[in-house]
Parts: sequence; C-alpha cells; structure tokens
Amino acid sequence: MLFCAFLWQPLLVAQIAIIGGGIGGLTAALAFRQFGFQAEVFEQAPALLDVGAAIAIWPNAMRVLERLQLSEKILEKAGVMEAIQWSDQNGFVINRVSIAKTAVALHRADLQSALLHSLPEDSIHLDHAFVNYKQENDKAIATFANGKSIAADFLIGADGIHSDVRLQFMNDGDPVFRGYTVWRGISPEVPSQLPPATAIEFHGRGKRFGIGPVGLGRIGWWATANAVDTDDTDGLMSLFAGWYPAVLELLEATPKKSILKTSAMDREPINNWGHGRMTLLGDAIHPTTPNLGQGGCLAMEDAFVLARCFEKYGAVEEALRTYERLRYKRTAAITKYSRYYGAVGQWENVLGRALRKTAFSLVPEAVAQSLMQIVFDYDATKVSTDYTDKSA
Repeated sequence: MLFCAFLWQPLLVAQIAIIGGGIGGLTAALAFRQFGFQAEVFEQAPALLDVGAAIAIWPNAMRVLERLQLSEKILEKAGVMEAIQWSDQNGFVINRVSIAKTAVALHRADLQSALLHSLPEDSIHLDHAFVNYKQENDKAIATFANGKSIAADFLIGADGIHSDVRLQFMNDGDPVFRGYTVWRGISPEVPSQLPPATAIEFHGRGKRFGIGPVGLGRIGWWATANAVDTDDTDGLMSLFAGWYPAVLELLEATPKKSILKTSAMDREPINNWGHGRMTLLGDAIHPTTPNLGQGGCLAMEDAFVLARCFEKYGAVEEALRTYERLRYKRTAAITKYSRYYGAVGQWENVLGRALRKTAFSLVPEAVAQSLMQIVFDYDATKVSTDYTDKSA
C-alpha cells in the first residue's frame, strides 16, 4: 500500500508509520525501505534542529550504518576511538584497552542529519505530536495534535524514554531515577594533554567525567554526580574543582547554553513490547542508563532486526512478535549491565572506591576485550531472525 502524499486529506495512509524522528525512528525508516517496505516518520518537533551532544557509535552499531551505506558519511564528521582508558580524577591511568574494530563518536545532530538526508523528504512529517492510536480492520490509526490522522498497516513507537505510544499501551509510570545526574557537552577546543583517538573515563568520589573525540576538531564530554542540582558551567566547575586539568579546560571551553542536563534513568526489562500491529523500539521500550554508550546503538540494532523480520515473515503481525522475542534477551542484559556499571562508578565510600580502582587495574587487556566483545560483536545485519534459534 503506497503512501498518499496529499496532506490536506483528513486521513493519511501508510504501510508503516513510525512515531518519533530520533536515531531509532530514522534508522528504522531507512532499514524498512532497504527491504522494500514503505515507511513514514511522524515527529512532534516542528523542525529537526541542531541539538544534542555526542553519541558513541560502537562496532555493533557501525555494522548497521555500513549496511545502510552511511558509514563513509559518518566517518567524515566523526572522531575515531581506538582505545578506552580509565583514570582517576587526577589523571593517573588505571587501565587501557584497545578497540579492535571501528568505533567512533560524533555530534548527535551530525548522525541525525546523515540519516534524515538519506530518506525521501516527503517521508518525514514534522509537527505531528502523537495523541493516541487505535487498531481496527487490520489497521493502526494514529491521531496527532495538529488534527491529522494516519491509517497504517503497522505502527512503530520510537518516541523515546517518555514514549506516549508506550504510555497508551501499558501506562506503567515513569522511568526509574538511578540516583545521579548527567551533563553532556561538546567543546570546540581540544586540551593538548589528551591522548588521541581515546575515550577516557575519570573516576572520583560519587562523580565521573568522560571524554571522547567527536571529529572536526571537537571533544565530546559527559559528567555525572550523585543527587546534585546545578544547571550552569560555574556549578560544574565547582563540582570538579581540583580534577585533571583537561576536565576543567573542557568545561570552561564549552558554551554554557549548549550543555545538556538529564537524570540517569532506565526501566526494568519487560518482554511485552507490543500487541496487534504495534510494537516499540529503542528507548521507548528499553531505556538504558548512558554508562555503556549503548542507547542509540541498541535502537539501531532494533530497527534493523525489525526490518529483517519483515523481510523474512512478510508484513504480518508475526514479524513484530518475532522481533520482540529476538531482541528481549540482549537489550535486557545490556540495560542491567549498564545500570550496575553506573552504580559502581558512582560509589562514594572510601573502601568501595579503592576496590573499584583495584578491580579495574587488575583486569588484563585480553579479558577486558573479551567482555567488550559480548556487546561489540553482535551483528544485527546477520543475526538469525528465527526465534527458535537460541543463539539470537
């Protein structure tokens, strides 16, 4: 069923309607189209502005971008990460691990732009704030705040951690706050003492600071602190006073208005992702704390596995249910691992911090790489789409 482009009609028609124009929604639209399915994106914002901080694209997500023929565009604006380093707040190196396969970081807006401009312009519908949906006569009908509606064969909720599609589906309350605040920013200046092509995480007492190259002569950073409420750079400078000089240089060089502040939140994993002709993907169903940099990566994996399920099973409900079964185990494991990693990273107790530092320093590189491979080696473009395959 082809998309009807006459926006003045009271009811639009689409084969697959995707609610949310973020990383997961745009990737899903591209993946569906690669397999011959018509997909339209409905985004609540009146414009997709140049907002956001850095995003890490680890090897598991790079494979999706390669399959979508976007890797070269991404590499033009990204910073390559060849190693991960853990240090204390004074800059003393605790451990360092090489990354065997391509991993990058870039401005989230650059990734979104690459995805957006790979889609037909008339497949993106801005200023469509989702209100509700209903299912009838083998159709999912979504209504928007602008008075328009869409009748689709399938509805995909990719509308983020505060998903309105999820709210209507299960009304299970707000995400769970995990006890610490996260700030993100991008500095146009690169401190000279930072090692090149390296993602660094500094550990302190109830605080952490992360650094990574994001391309075009910029450095992306993130900071965390337990139960702190500060909105400006001056407050952050005070929080991290006395830390490694590069940390303070980055904070000082970052434009205040560009710094984003959020709470670290996630949800307990559930295996009920949708019903009928509706399903969820990305943060809408498995929001993850930012500790592993896997939130966007998992959304891209979701998108491609879902599209492959449509390719294998056809445009039927079985494709949605199979996708949900295939993705539950992996997303649940990473959500929990990220939460535990963050909890350890935020320890304030002297003995706990000493234990953390000792544990990180004693992990051999080969062991650390093996642990990372559990996350990085997943290939959404090749993993079995047979839900009876226990290795999926």
